[in-house]
Amino acid sequence: MLRLLPLILKNSLRSKRRSILTILSVTMSFTLLGVLFGMYNALYFSDPTPSQALRLITRNRISLTVVMPASYKQKIKAIPGVKELYISQWYGGQYKDQSADRRNNFARFAVEPEDFFKVQTDLVLPEEQKKAFLTERTACLVGRTLANKLGLKVGDRITLKGDIFPGNMELNLRGIFDDPTSEEVLNFNIEYLYQSLPAGRRDFAGTFNILAKSKEDVSSISRDVDEMFKNAPVQTRTETEAAFTLSFVSFLGNVKVFLLAICAAVTFTILLVSANTMAMAVRERVREVGVMKTLGFTNGGILFIILGEAVVLSLVGATLGCAVASILAGGVAANAGGFIAQFKNLTLTPPTIAFILLFSVVVALISSFAPALTAARTNILDTLKYSG
Repeated sequence: MLRLLPLILKNSLRSKRRSILTILSVTMSFTLLGVLFGMYNALYFSDPTPSQALRLITRNRISLTVVMPASYKQKIKAIPGVKELYISQWYGGQYKDQSADRRNNFARFAVEPEDFFKVQTDLVLPEEQKKAFLTERTACLVGRTLANKLGLKVGDRITLKGDIFPGNMELNLRGIFDDPTSEEVLNFNIEYLYQSLPAGRRDFAGTFNILAKSKEDVSSISRDVDEMFKNAPVQTRTETEAAFTLSFVSFLGNVKVFLLAICAAVTFTILLVSANTMAMAVRERVREVGVMKTLGFTNGGILFIILGEAVVLSLVGATLGCAVASILAGGVAANAGGFIAQFKNLTLTPPTIAFILLFSVVVALISSFAPALTAARTNILDTLKYSG
């Protein structure tokens, strides 16, 4: 069969225009498929950092927008396996004109500074900037990616206009940090937020961010925290930091089904394109098949040649598609941020590329098998009589 490879390669470009158009169609399809596979892998299979794997987040069981009593903190800290935790609260607010510039729309959290550094162990910040955040009530920190996008530098004044909470937060940028898990976020002192509210409205927490002592403690902490408040007026839901981040993706709907549905549609498109191309190629070469049979080519050999042509076209298109998809994925990863931090891991891994190439072979074989088998089984006399 290997001796037939030169013939397969030559016949693949027999009709150059049709072959090029087919390859381009397959390339576009596999580009989309590659990006979708990369997104799925980044969202659901990317590995957390060692410290991220130890972090959990507790929120109100009803909704993230419903707060919990701040007094829960001490009760959670007493649970075996809990090393540290801090309270955080989504602030919202308006930074400049968010409708005019999407860069002005970013995450803003009020946190407990001292405990924040104990839990967020991935965060890298110069010691003098860390000290300023700990000691100055109006200080804030921003991630480096966000600072670069907005052109911010240490010492700048940042005003957040309240919407969820009344009044404005007049903040001083005292530090720019590096964090592999989240760099498009602004953090400020939650005490500053509390002091801006009436005394009766200060005992609340949006989330409790927990650091476990070991990986073995993560599942037990999640279970024990929710069990502790099972019969309380305010119940909780505790999950890993990665799962909590994915909960924001779920606001878009069932993302898994959405991605799989698109993949199925793209696969069907590739099947149609490949089947149509091979059907046309076989129909044009009916008499040629008859001549090949008279020269001694077997049915199996003819079947192998036609299937091989489909595989070559599909593999070339899939290879180009993977190359384009890798470029697109790199662009998305470079601009990823906000809550979908997993997109920073968006890339086509070698296993993903190998799967796509193998998938392209399977699709080519399935789509071309029927016309190839028909051609291989055609009687010699019938092929020589064919005048199409």
